[in-house]
Amino acid sequence: MNKDSIIFSSTLNYVITILLLIFSFIFLLTNENYLKDKELIDKYRPLFKVVEKQRHNIDENFKSFLKDMNYELYFDKDIKPILKNRNKKLIFLRNRGKEVFKIFVIDGKNYLLFERPKVSFLIKDIESSSFSNSYYLVFVFFILFFVLTFLYIRTLKQLLPLKILKDKVINLGDEKFDFEIKSSSKNDEITILTKEFKNSAKKLKNIKESRNVFIRNIMHELKTPITKGKILLQLEQNEENSEKLKMVFNRLEALINEFATIEELISQNKILEKKSYFLEDLLDEAKDILMLEDSLVKNSYENIKLFVNFRLFSIAIKNLIDNAIKYSNSKSLEIKTIGDDILFINDGEKLKGDFQKYLEPFSIKTSNESFGLGLYIVFNILKANGYNLLYDYIDGKNIFTIKKDIKFTT
Repeated sequence: MNKDSIIFSSTLNYVITILLLIFSFIFLLTNENYLKDKELIDKYRPLFKVVEKQRHNIDENFKSFLKDMNYELYFDKDIKPILKNRNKKLIFLRNRGKEVFKIFVIDGKNYLLFERPKVSFLIKDIESSSFSNSYYLVFVFFILFFVLTFLYIRTLKQLLPLKILKDKVINLGDEKFDFEIKSSSKNDEITILTKEFKNSAKKLKNIKESRNVFIRNIMHELKTPITKGKILLQLEQNEENSEKLKMVFNRLEALINEFATIEELISQNKILEKKSYFLEDLLDEAKDILMLEDSLVKNSYENIKLFVNFRLFSIAIKNLIDNAIKYSNSKSLEIKTIGDDILFINDGEKLKGDFQKYLEPFSIKTSNESFGLGLYIVFNILKANGYNLLYDYIDGKNIFTIKKDIKFTT
């Protein structure tokens, strides 16, 4: 175990505390027994003096005195059975020549034994009690022991997620973002830290997946202009082909700039600068990027204003237009508005499966089903601008709707 770890320090503190508790208990218990023995000796000192005065005679006055003091007197024949008790405990012993004085505790009662050459007798203290403060000490010791042990175990349970978290942080460097940490309703610092780490790992996973989607779509988008460029290079070099080749390079440059902007968005490194723009200006920009003929688009929209980032929003519109035409039976689309909603309508086959799957990375695998930059990126561009992307299929027509997110409605 790492000597610098919190768990090791907590365990060491627990062991030291328990040892100190045990030593304190032993000391207090020993001291308590000593004080109790001393108290007994002090209690019976007057009785000892009275017995000393009796010498060899036990008269009636002495017996009456013992009775009044709640003492019982036993002589030789009755002493032996009592002293044979295995539970007897010697508290005090004094030898004075041939005389011996002892104090015993038997079954919670105190006995005083006087042994002399000619006579021996035993005095029982009827009012003596076996109660001792030692019971309090034992009780307090076990209470403290269990409380400290409970707190130690509870602390270990609280620190256990921290140990798991340490292992997960190490694995995070190997891009192992998927892990499970037992959920807890507690609100302590370690639980909060664990939840935040899990959220951070999830964000890192999303960024990784977004970059993979981004790279995959770069390859897809660049493939067409590169192929066209290769074909043009093999043709006779004339003014017309040179102009087409120039358009290809302009298209490549536009795509690279577009990718750079989108990369900043999906990496969440860019705070969007938004202003009010007319829808017509955004559509014109999207058409210019696509080098699209106006005849392919039927305009049924009102020239509403939108508070967005011009470049990114144009890219989102551009991709919706591109996909709508590409997958349309008539290779055309209609753009219309209903209030603040912008609708992109084409005639074609209905999307397969749940629409939400198209908004997730890696949801579409084959080239036949690919959506260029993908609805995933379109959705995130719109989301960053405060809009949602909805889908419906009515009367043989696909309808993609850009709708203002209610959270951003003022």
